[in-house]
Amino acid sequence: MPPTTPVAQSTLLPRGYTAADTELRRAWLEQKTGVLLDELPPDPPEQLKGIIENHVGYVGLPLAVAGPLVVRGSYAEGTYYVPLCTVEGTLALSMTRGAYLTSLSGGILTRHLKQEVSRSPVFIFPDVDACQPFMNWIEAEMPAIRRAAESTTRHGKLIRVDKYPVHNSVLLDFVYNTADAAGQNMVTLASHAACHYISEHYRGSSFRYLIECNFNGDKNPAARTLLLGRGHQVIASALVSAKALRRVVRTTAQGFVDGWTQCTRASQLAGVMGLNMHVANGLAAIYLATGQDVACVVENSLGLVNYEVQNDGDLYATLSMPSISVGTVGGGTRLSAQRRNLELLGCTGDGSAKRLAEIVCAAALALELSLGGAIASNEFALAHVKYGR
Repeated sequence: MPPTTPVAQSTLLPRGYTAADTELRRAWLEQKTGVLLDELPPDPPEQLKGIIENHVGYVGLPLAVAGPLVVRGSYAEGTYYVPLCTVEGTLALSMTRGAYLTSLSGGILTRHLKQEVSRSPVFIFPDVDACQPFMNWIEAEMPAIRRAAESTTRHGKLIRVDKYPVHNSVLLDFVYNTADAAGQNMVTLASHAACHYISEHYRGSSFRYLIECNFNGDKNPAARTLLLGRGHQVIASALVSAKALRRVVRTTAQGFVDGWTQCTRASQLAGVMGLNMHVANGLAAIYLATGQDVACVVENSLGLVNYEVQNDGDLYATLSMPSISVGTVGGGTRLSAQRRNLELLGCTGDGSAKRLAEIVCAAALALELSLGGAIASNEFALAHVKYGR
C-alpha cells in the first residue's frame, strides 16, 4: 500500500469568487507560507530593459494558487501552494484536486536527473573530406574551447560538445549546465565565443558557420529533446491508494489504465509527440506566474505519462519530463510579482532552479491525474460547464 499522510482540513484552500473570498485566501496563504500576495505596482519601465522592447503598458492576468502539493524530491521537500496565471476556468481547481488526491497517499516523489542546455552551431565545408579532420581538431582543442566559452559567464559550465557530421557540414552541439538560470542567452553568448575561437585557430579546410542550426530543438517539439533532454530532466511518481481514487476522482486504477490505453493509441495515430493529456496547461500557468520564457512550453510539454495498477487496486502514476526550461535568476524572474511568487515556492538562492523544476513536474502530474480521473469518470464536460464558463 502507498504511504498515507493525514491531510488536515486547514491545509485546504478556501473557496469562493467574491472580493472577500480573495482577501480571505490571501490572509490564509500568508498564515501558511509567510508570504503576502497583496497587489504590487507595475515594475517601472526603466527596469524592463532586457525583458521587453517598445514597451507601451501592462496587461493584468488573474493569479491563483493550487495546493496543497506535497513533494518528496531530490531538491523540493514539503507542501507547496503553486502560483498560476491563467484565464482557463477549471485549471486551478483541477490542479488543486490532483494535488489533494496525491497528498492523501503521501505526496509526489520527484527525482531531478540532470540539467543540460545546448546551442548548436553548424560548420559548413567545401567537401565531405574536410569533416573528420575538423572533428578530430575539436576533440583535441576542447580545453581551449571550454575556456573560451566559459569566459563569458560566471556560472555556466560547458559540459561537452557533441559532433554530428551531415553531408559536407558538422553540427556542434554545445551542451552546458546553466546553474540557476534558464540559460538561453547564456549558452548563446558562450557558444559565440567558442565559435570565434574555432574560426581564429582552426587551420584546416576553409569553412563558414552559423551560430544556430535548430538541431537543439530550442522552442520546438523534437525527438532529440525526448531522448537527450533539454533544460532540467525530472521524473515524478505517485502511488495513489484505491480509497483515495474512489473518494476524490470517483474512479479506479483500472479505469485509469484502460482509459490511458485508448488515449495513447489515439495519440500515436494522430502523431502526437510526447504522451500526456495537457502538461502544457500547467506549465504555461506556472511560467507566467514565475517569470519564465513561456514560449519554451512548446518543447517542455513533451512529457510521458504512464499508469499501472499495483497492490490489487492502487494506482502507480509516473510523469517523465525530459525538458523543463526554468530559472530563478535573470529574465522575467526580475519582475517584482514574479519574484514574490518564486519566494512563495521557496525558489530563490543557490540551487533553487532544480527545486522549481521538481515542483513544476509534480504539479504537472497532479494536473494529469485530475484530468485522467475526470475522463475516466465521465465528469470532464460537466466540470467545465460548472467551473469553466
